[in-house]
Amino acid sequence: MFDLHVHAAPDISLRLGDDRQVLRWYAEAGFSGCVLKGHYDATMGRAAAAGADVALRVYGGLALNQHVGGINPAAVAAALAMGARVIWMPTADAHTQHAAGLPRLCVQWPELPGTTYAIPPIDWSAGPRVRQILQLIAEADAVLATGHLSVEESAWLLGEARRVNISRLLLTHPSYTVPGMTPRQAAELTVRGAYAEITANQLLRQPGCDAAQLAAFITAVGYGHVVLSSDAGQPDNPTPPEALQLLIDALAAEGLDRQALIACASEIPERLITP
Repeated sequence: MFDLHVHAAPDISLRLGDDRQVLRWYAEAGFSGCVLKGHYDATMGRAAAAGADVALRVYGGLALNQHVGGINPAAVAAALAMGARVIWMPTADAHTQHAAGLPRLCVQWPELPGTTYAIPPIDWSAGPRVRQILQLIAEADAVLATGHLSVEESAWLLGEARRVNISRLLLTHPSYTVPGMTPRQAAELTVRGAYAEITANQLLRQPGCDAAQLAAFITAVGYGHVVLSSDAGQPDNPTPPEALQLLIDALAAEGLDRQALIACASEIPERLITP
């Protein structure tokens, strides 16, 4: 299997293991690779260093939060030049995250400005910078992920991405608290070429979420448009490979096809990310 979304130390939040420990867990579980994600750290260098001595495909990327000035084309250009495979639109510093009262850097350090970020149609002034970022992603043939942007922003973003021929598109856990996308909304966007992510962390930690809801979401979107990830690494969760297997087992128990679910956690995400 291939985990498109995992968190490891070092991080601003406590994590279950560091990069090397997480990779050891994947290797022991027979995974083919993973993508390291940090809300406040570029992970492509970490992926290259930690993955040098393991037989795994290990990739990293950049989330456009306050530590890089948000919607910042220069940060994206540098990250892509250093091998980033995923560019996430704002996550922890998206305006939706603030509105939902979810964790942010400025909550841990209140002396920091509580800046949030949005794109059209919420903030039209960000449009030129977003379009420049999209052009950079298209030239690098990297993955554009929607982060924690709202449904409306994600729809606008995908439309602009298709105009510059970005072919690798990911809706970041669209049914999570943010952005709170409905199955119908996600299905409409995946028809436009994006994949919808479902994570084990949703099953383990998202208030009001259960396996039946996630299974219904997958049924509405269709197996071929879904990637299953762990989004694990939190100290009170299982190890990332265990978390992803737990998600597959829970969804299969709801009547979904196990082999199709395994494809959503292996060949589909690996094909999405691999250059």
